[in-house]
Amino acid sequence: MGWNSLDDMDLNGKRVLVRVDINVPMEEGRVTDDTRIQRIVPTIRDILAQGGHPILLAHFGRPKGKVVPDMSLQPLVPALEAAFGAPVMFCADCRGPAAEAAVSAQSDGQVVLLENTRFHAGEEKNDASLAAEMAQLGDIYCNDAFSAAHRAHASTEGLARQLPACAGRLMQAELTALEGALGTPVRPVTAVVGGAKVSTKLDLLGNLVAKVDTLVIGGGMANTFLAAQGVDVGKSLCEHDLAETAREIFAKAEAAGCTILLPSDVVVAREFKAGAENETVAASACPVDAMILDAGADTVAAVSAALDQSKTLIWNGPMGAFEIPPFDGATNAAAQKAAELTKAGTLTSVAGGGDTVAALNQAGAAEDFTYISTAGGAFLEWMEGKELPGVAALTS
Repeated sequence: MGWNSLDDMDLNGKRVLVRVDINVPMEEGRVTDDTRIQRIVPTIRDILAQGGHPILLAHFGRPKGKVVPDMSLQPLVPALEAAFGAPVMFCADCRGPAAEAAVSAQSDGQVVLLENTRFHAGEEKNDASLAAEMAQLGDIYCNDAFSAAHRAHASTEGLARQLPACAGRLMQAELTALEGALGTPVRPVTAVVGGAKVSTKLDLLGNLVAKVDTLVIGGGMANTFLAAQGVDVGKSLCEHDLAETAREIFAKAEAAGCTILLPSDVVVAREFKAGAENETVAASACPVDAMILDAGADTVAAVSAALDQSKTLIWNGPMGAFEIPPFDGATNAAAQKAAELTKAGTLTSVAGGGDTVAALNQAGAAEDFTYISTAGGAFLEWMEGKELPGVAALTS
């Protein structure tokens, strides 16, 4: 571990600038899903318990460097107070005299919420002068926004170089889970990668075949790989122009000793709608007028067998059109198998990505996974093997 956590910092009496992600859904001025707020609660409570003064820095929406009243963080104050069990004082700027006055007035046990960092054009430009102005407000910088760590912004990267820096509890959990899954995993390692298009996950697939023992490819992506092997996929979603790329990934996997597991049987239908008439056929026998919308029972059995032999699982993307029953079968069954093995203590399971979280929740499996990342883009870039500026700044 090349980064400090809150445990490595003396927080008593210190002003702690905490970069958080509270970019939560709102309706009529109220928070409709406080998941991201709940995830930062351990960090805020730990800072308060150690006598520190938490000062929150966050973005909201895409105001593009201008003050957009509808993107103010002020309406989040009630939800933050309820989650923290502490008073939250809002300041209408994240730099300058107003912010300095708010921080000076902060009392013990109180949290300060500074206004949307993206109201300043210098935020997304990683402007050093803006980072320096923010740094004047604190003694310690704590990054608890892994979901924003793939962006080199003033409040995620620049500020970390201005003050003694550490990871918050959420960031610490993300980094520990991901390091355990891809950095120094217990083998064998299986990765499940699904979703619609290969083109969006080329870097991810290229990185994974060199790091995992078994790669399960599902969803629309699997059709492209089947087609690359000469299989007729009918009217299925398929990127035929990426056939050569798929073959290159096959070759890279073979060289690395990675087994690629594709559907051996598929669920097909003529219509893409809930309850559509469907049948299960061999992957090589898709009717020319049908679409592949899910993997079949034999494929699920093969995936389950691979999971039985695995010690570590990384999951990104559904195995079929999980939003539309009955084409959620393979995703649900494989997710429930992974959850069962995790609960039994034989598998460490890490998952992330927007559709992934929704799919695992729908399967009733999310709670039993070892770790579910809500980070989206940052999670994907980590899996792709890319350096995340917000993390690199904590380790330098």
